[in-house]
Amino acid sequence: MDINIFTKKGSISRQIALAIIIMTIFTIVFIYVLDTQLLGIFYTMNKQETLYDAFVTICDANERDVLYTDDYQVEFEKLCSNKNIQIMVMTADGEIQISSLGENDIIRTQLHHLLFGNNSMIYSGENYSIEKAHDDRMNGDYLILWGTIPDNNIIVIRTAVASINDSVRLSNRFLLIAGTLSVVLAMLIASILSGLITRPIKELTNISEKMEQLDFEAKYRVREHPNEIDVLGERMNHLSETLEDTIGALRSANSDLERDLKVRTENENMRREFLANVSHELKTPLALIKGYAEGLSESVNEDEESRRFYCDVITDEADRMNLIVMQLLSLNQIEFGQQAIHQERFNISEMIRGVIDKNMILLKQGDIKARFESEKDYYVWSDIMLTEQVISNYFSNAIHHVSNENEIVVRIEENDKDIKICVFNTGENIPEESIPHLFEKFYKVDAARTREYGGSGIGLSIVKAVVDSLGKECGVQNRTNGVEFWVTFDK
Repeated sequence: MDINIFTKKGSISRQIALAIIIMTIFTIVFIYVLDTQLLGIFYTMNKQETLYDAFVTICDANERDVLYTDDYQVEFEKLCSNKNIQIMVMTADGEIQISSLGENDIIRTQLHHLLFGNNSMIYSGENYSIEKAHDDRMNGDYLILWGTIPDNNIIVIRTAVASINDSVRLSNRFLLIAGTLSVVLAMLIASILSGLITRPIKELTNISEKMEQLDFEAKYRVREHPNEIDVLGERMNHLSETLEDTIGALRSANSDLERDLKVRTENENMRREFLANVSHELKTPLALIKGYAEGLSESVNEDEESRRFYCDVITDEADRMNLIVMQLLSLNQIEFGQQAIHQERFNISEMIRGVIDKNMILLKQGDIKARFESEKDYYVWSDIMLTEQVISNYFSNAIHHVSNENEIVVRIEENDKDIKICVFNTGENIPEESIPHLFEKFYKVDAARTREYGGSGIGLSIVKAVVDSLGKECGVQNRTNGVEFWVTFDK
């Protein structure tokens, strides 16, 4: 037992221990007073109840006409033995009908003295009374119930009353011994209990001291069955984590500012690069439009065919500028979340066939063989318009870059959650250093060839923006005899 809890002034352990000891002593004193004042009264009341229960039992047997029979004798003896009482039933002229007493003549004389002597009346009922009397012969006190049963015979029931004072003294002596042991046990329990209560408090104190030194590694261990202190410890853990995060944030404030400046510089460079790319993409068609328009205005060529050629060039370049602007607007809407997404389930196999049919003229012009490898129809959850834009961009990109065998193959792979669309075209592989940049805005592997078919370098960036907005993935990989682009959709 830790005796320090009783000597350390002002400690919670000492307060808990003293409270337990004082409560134990108070309880013992309280029981001692009750024992001294009320035990005798309770003892007498219990004896009265025993006499009355026996009286009711005899009356019931008398009403059933079994009281004086030989069959009832055993039950009569059990009643007297179990309740530690003596019973005698006799007629008005003193003839005994049934009795649990020996030497009936002597008992009759004693009972006559007890019944008509100077006794203390305890209770008087309708057909019975209870008195307290002293038997000089036995030198003992008795409680006596006497009265009449249903057949008008007289019943006398008596029970010896042990010395109340002796019982109280014995009880109080035992109580003092038990009380002393209880106080010692209370001191032991107080030591253990106060230790259990104050141990987590001490742990919290140590954690707070470490927090004061900006050490946030120590954490309070919440027990399996938490109490209020465990809740406080859990809050302390949250406070420690919050302070650690806050101090960490303050310590990294300068780094954040530097990073913000770096990001701002990068954004500015990206903005300038974007403007330069847009300017470069628009400069060529604008120059051609301006040159051919000036040629028409100055009537450089008088013949109709030349003028038609000039007009066709101007129209083509204007269409190209319009395509670039529309693609940029579409990309901007998707990247900034301005494009509404409507998810629905549809047949993507049917969509792929439709895209191939729309490009049939270009396929025939380029003598390109295109096939769709699909044994069944597949369904996906996605936005129909955006999905068609992705498939169309992939297929258009394949048409513009197909070579060698001039073959395009579209196929579908299926797993537990996704449908994977793969668009393959034969031709030259993409340089490995260019693959990570293919989906960036205005990036072109072969700028001259891209310019040749009117490409702007925006199509694949639109694919990337669409796929990101749908929360899916896309990519590209080189094959042995060509290049394959792929994209996934939810089943």
